[in-house]
Amino acid sequence: MNNQYLIQYLQHDLGLSDAAIASVTRNQQPSVTELPIVLWNYGLISLKQLEHIFDWIEKTAP
Repeated sequence: MNNQYLIQYLQHDLGLSDAAIASVTRNQQPSVTELPIVLWNYGLISLKQLEHIFDWIEKTAP
């Protein structure tokens, strides 16, 4: 899985804006597992959303 699938999930299922995602990916390209943690550290997602993201990653990982 790559970040593009995760970003689509964040935008469509969790409703994160392009600006929110761009703010954490502008200077770095965090891995699929790092991106949710960075979003949470910046306060852009809640702990519950973080859990949902990791559940989704686990379900969709090959």
